[in-house]
Amino acid sequence: MRFLPCGDQGLLVEVGSLEEALGLYRSLEREPPPGVTDLVPAARTVLLRLAPGADPARVEQDVRGRDPVSAGREPGPPVRVPVHYDGEDLDEVAELTGLSAAEVVRLHTGCEWTVAFGGFAPGFAYLTGGPRALRVPRRTESRTRVPAGAVGLAGEFSGVYPRSSPGGWRLIGRTELAMWREDRDPPALLRPGARVRFEEVGRS
Repeated sequence: MRFLPCGDQGLLVEVGSLEEALGLYRSLEREPPPGVTDLVPAARTVLLRLAPGADPARVEQDVRGRDPVSAGREPGPPVRVPVHYDGEDLDEVAELTGLSAAEVVRLHTGCEWTVAFGGFAPGFAYLTGGPRALRVPRRTESRTRVPAGAVGLAGEFSGVYPRSSPGGWRLIGRTELAMWREDRDPPALLRPGARVRFEEVGRS
């Protein structure tokens, strides 16, 4: 682990992999060190926000004693996301992977995904844990508008667009579930560490 100060009240922890970052986040969320007020995971880092007066050295000592690999899985049932698999890029994803469209859907729904971290827009979750066969590159040109609820693939990740926005992920379907609602506590449906299962409800 590498520790870097981040502003006046932050400590950035760098680790070696996405799996370690997610494991460390789970461990810290379950038992946060004294003085830590918030956690922000990313692909290979976890940002710790500290309360005024917190001792960064003591927090670092606590974090160094964690074993991210043995942090375990998020308890409780997975979040189920119903998807109409009629995305604009479904056939292209099938061609890129050497699969049929039906096989793409079967693989996407046949595993349990995990929210690694959020980003890009409020409510957008980067989901990991999918099969290697579904790893496809982003589009060479981003769309100027991707509708809210679009389900896409990019690299090792899957994700759901929480609102209409530009985007370069390959779209394989859509869901009517709201990823972000300000009247919900918490507003984001998919939070880091949560487990997710996609379910097919229709496909053209």
